[in-house]
Amino acid sequence: MKDFLDTILNIVFPVNCISCKEKGSLLCIKCLASSPEAERESALWIFPLFDYRHPPLKKAIWLLKYKGKRKLADIFAEVMYARILEELADLSMMENFREPVLIPIPLAPKRYRERGFNQATLLCKALMELDKNENFKLEKNILIKPKDTEHQARIEDRSKRLKNIIGSFLVKNPQTIKDKNIILIDDVTTTGATLAEAKKTLKSAGARKVIAFTVAH
Repeated sequence: MKDFLDTILNIVFPVNCISCKEKGSLLCIKCLASSPEAERESALWIFPLFDYRHPPLKKAIWLLKYKGKRKLADIFAEVMYARILEELADLSMMENFREPVLIPIPLAPKRYRERGFNQATLLCKALMELDKNENFKLEKNILIKPKDTEHQARIEDRSKRLKNIIGSFLVKNPQTIKDKNIILIDDVTTTGATLAEAKKTLKSAGARKVIAFTVAH
C-alpha cells in the first residue's frame, strides 16, 4: 500500500534529483554513491561516508532534517549499509566484533517535538529493513538525551562544543548493552564530540566496543 501511494504521489508531485535532475528521488542513489568521500580527519572508530562540503549532499541532509524529506534516509541507508557490512567483515574477524547493536544518536525531547522525528532513528530503521536481522539488531530507547543542549553546529569553538555535550546522555536498562558491541548511527559528524560523549556513556554502562557510522563529515 505504501509503495502504491508513493507511486501516485510521484506522479502527481514528481521530484527530481538535486544533483543530476533525473526524475525519481530528491537525491538518486547513483549521485549519492559518486559523492566525494569524507577526507577530513576523524577518530579511527568513526566511519563517515561522504564530504559534507559537497553541495548536493549538504542540501539533501538539510532537506531530511529540517524539511522532513524522510525518504532521503532510505537512500542514505542503502550506501551506509554496504559500508557497514564491509567494516563488519574485518571487525568480526580481527576484533571479535560480533552481534552488534544499532543505536541512533538521540535527540533531546524539545528538539524531537520541534522536528517530529529523529533522523538517526530513520537511518537505523532503514538499515534494519535492508538487513532483516542478519547482522545486527536495533535498540532505539537505550541511549537517551534527557536535557536540551545548545545545537552543536552553532558552536564554533571546539572546546565549547566539548563542554556543551558533556553529561548530556544517559543509558536506560544498562543490562541490555552489557558486554555488547555497539554501532552508533548519526547523520553528520563535525568535531566528533557528540559521538565521543555517546561512546563514553555507553562504555561506562558496560558496552564492550563502540564504533560509529555517519552519512557525512
